[in-house]
Amino acid sequence: MSDIIQLLPDSVANQIAAGEVIQRPASVIKELVENAVDAGAKTIRVVVVDAGRTLIQVIDDGKGMSETDARLAFERHATSKIRKADDLFDLHTMGFRGEALPSIAAVAQVELTTRQEGEDIGTRLLLQGSKVVGQEPAACPVGSNFRVENIFFNVPARRKFLKSNATELNNILTAFERIVLVYPDIAFTLHSNNQELLNLKACSLRQRIADVFGKKVSQELLPIDVDTALCRISGFVGKPESARKKGAHNYFFVNGRYMKHAYFHKAVANSFERLVPEGMQVPYFIYFDVSPADIDVNIHPTKTEIKFENEQSIWQILQAAVKDAIGRFCDVPTINFDTEGRPDIPVFDPQRDSIEMPKVTYNPDYNPFKSSSAASRKPTDEHFSRPAVPPDWQSLYDNVLASASQDSEPTLFPEEEPTAPEQLLADKSPAHYQYKGRYIMTAVRSGLMIIDQHRADLRIRYERYLNQLTQHQSSTQRLLFPEVVQFSPADAVVATRLLPEMTAAGFDLSDLGGGSYAIAGVPAGLEGVNPVSLVQDIVSDAAAQDMSDTSQVHTTMALSLARNAAIPQGQVLSNDEMEHIVNLLFACSNVNYTPDGRAILCILPQQDIEQLLG
Repeated sequence: MSDIIQLLPDSVANQIAAGEVIQRPASVIKELVENAVDAGAKTIRVVVVDAGRTLIQVIDDGKGMSETDARLAFERHATSKIRKADDLFDLHTMGFRGEALPSIAAVAQVELTTRQEGEDIGTRLLLQGSKVVGQEPAACPVGSNFRVENIFFNVPARRKFLKSNATELNNILTAFERIVLVYPDIAFTLHSNNQELLNLKACSLRQRIADVFGKKVSQELLPIDVDTALCRISGFVGKPESARKKGAHNYFFVNGRYMKHAYFHKAVANSFERLVPEGMQVPYFIYFDVSPADIDVNIHPTKTEIKFENEQSIWQILQAAVKDAIGRFCDVPTINFDTEGRPDIPVFDPQRDSIEMPKVTYNPDYNPFKSSSAASRKPTDEHFSRPAVPPDWQSLYDNVLASASQDSEPTLFPEEEPTAPEQLLADKSPAHYQYKGRYIMTAVRSGLMIIDQHRADLRIRYERYLNQLTQHQSSTQRLLFPEVVQFSPADAVVATRLLPEMTAAGFDLSDLGGGSYAIAGVPAGLEGVNPVSLVQDIVSDAAAQDMSDTSQVHTTMALSLARNAAIPQGQVLSNDEMEHIVNLLFACSNVNYTPDGRAILCILPQQDIEQLLG
């Protein structure tokens, strides 16, 4: 019998590894930029064409590589970061596994030009699908220049399922932001299709945050700095008034590495309990300095999930640090000693005001065990016997016998016929009752109908806005004074993609450059809505969706507009207003659920009400 187990070729093994490490063009940029940081670069330049599909180029002025190192760097598990297994617990670099470069070379056409300081001439290396197709001397500056072209050219399935250019560019900017926020002492530039998106000079951390996300975000930050035996926590956390429903910038970094940590996020959220409305998020940029021996970063290929040895203790330190920052920001209210015009509050004077101790009256002759005259007779066995059976006891079973004599077999849970929305609308009472400013209660033939007024108005406005976007029939309401909204580079890409659709929806937006837009008009019917928050919410919702489908863009925008314009919980409505909402709700295509799947109404059956009161 022949052997069936074989060793995979290196090219196949590299493609398998690339499936975990290189998921999209943003993954290539992350790995190459992190390698440039580890090489000691002070200036890093990134160039992408077609959101990385055609070209990804990373140029740095780091230490560079020799001819032998350049060739060996593309071999699997070849790295300069570690030497033995114990080094995994003492990591001070971003990379350490030696999988990034061979994974990139396995799915793309790579050209590397590099030179070390002290050498007169550098090396140019050409690879295609893990195969070296050329190597020659080349004149180049000190550092490394990686050109990655036609990513996934030999994996057509992976290339086919890449998202739209706007979505992939947004992912690139997100990965880029996570790196530039850690190294403010390094200058970064990012170009897309010959257009400069970011030009960040070496500066302080607060200035770097302002350069990336705008001055407004930087002005709303509170500093954090606490040093303990377990860790050092530094960075910034937003003020309570900077809270947002969506799109808040939440960043955790440990030892210069971005991480996701839901447990630590809860510590920050708990610190703002009762200071911000429920469901709102506060931005934060928090940096942990922990001993490398106390964390494990080698648990996920993307290295964004990190395990802490003293997780619970660090959680408590983090929460205390955030609360301390909030406490130092909040002003202590001053005592006002000016009592002129204030009501006179009497002060107790024990010499003048005599207060008697309250007295309790009782009957000292009362004896609960003494028999009264009515109960002085000696009890007999009759008093403790069960009551006599009534003579007409057969009549108690008349109803049971009558129901048993019927032809139909009784059921324990009788099924009710579903009531059509048209029948409910015809049978409803014209009078309505509002319960706690949240629910509209209406009597119908089958019982009591309870409608959530916010969700009902959300459904009504969603279908109205969606129809307007589809038919391009929106009207614009001009603002008296234009508002300016500032976007981060990642959100600016989404805003540029959404600009035609938002104009069709009724927005009047003007690009001011640098990620800033002037809002001169909003769709009609949005009185009282903050236009800046409205535009930010729409862009944040669209950033989480695939914007290649126009119908998906319309759905996302309609839902964002409806959420901002819907009647809030607690708003008092008149009977005519409640009647109007109910009539419009039953004219919608779906009266039972909101666009995001939450129930709008329920009916309390009449028989259940009778049983509760029976």
